[in-house]
Amino acid sequence: MPDGSANSRCRSWTIGMIKLIHLTKIYKGLHAVDDLNLEVKEGTLFGFLGPNGAGKTTTIKMMAGILKPTSGSILINGMDLAKEPQKVKQCVGFIPDRPYLYEKLTGMEFMKFIAGLYGMDHARATEERIHHLLDLFDLAHWRDELIESYSHGMKQRLVMGSALLPRPKVLVVDEPMVGLDPRGSRLVKDIFMEESRRKTTLFMSTHSLEVAAEVCQEIAIIQAGKIIARGSAEELKKAAGVEGSLESVFLKLTEGKRIAHATPLSASQS
Repeated sequence: MPDGSANSRCRSWTIGMIKLIHLTKIYKGLHAVDDLNLEVKEGTLFGFLGPNGAGKTTTIKMMAGILKPTSGSILINGMDLAKEPQKVKQCVGFIPDRPYLYEKLTGMEFMKFIAGLYGMDHARATEERIHHLLDLFDLAHWRDELIESYSHGMKQRLVMGSALLPRPKVLVVDEPMVGLDPRGSRLVKDIFMEESRRKTTLFMSTHSLEVAAEVCQEIAIIQAGKIIARGSAEELKKAAGVEGSLESVFLKLTEGKRIAHATPLSASQS
């Protein structure tokens, strides 16, 4: 029996949940994203790192359907975003770096609004899902308060809860820890890891190398619109010839030296 979630309306796809094929975005002659090829398997918690202006947020916005690529393709769950945008978006939850919310709604009203956008019915299961997420993100006490009274961290947690509401197969996240206190950051990291165990694919852009090293199973580093390294944290350290933290690897790679991919991109990704 249908449960009304986006997950139930998505096709089953065991590998290659996210595929970026020759993805390019040009602004006034500048290649913000330059012929990007990348594949992320189902259930992977994937970290997308790079210095300011490297192309992270541009890539994220194209994946979320906010920006149109200059060229190339975005395939999510086996579907082309350009050809089947509605079907793709039913499978994707998006968490932006700067949450935009309807502040004259209460937290509960906003969650119900999101449920409606995804075509979730108003059955008891949906109500229970909303209550569960508000409780999970420590917002249950403020569910009937106007969002305009929320702190930035509370708004960020509400956006995360709303993104998880329809049980998306893919979660695209841009700088999730901005504005969160240490307790909130710990909560979000635990939730992301649990979602990965449930086979949700997470694509996360972050400046927090500590977060990436702790939670991401695979990491790609982008610079000047191109991926310069990819692999697990340990693989990147070995490939870069660096001992110590992921920060040391990141600094070495983004200072101008490039290395081969720790995990080579397959022919299917080119």
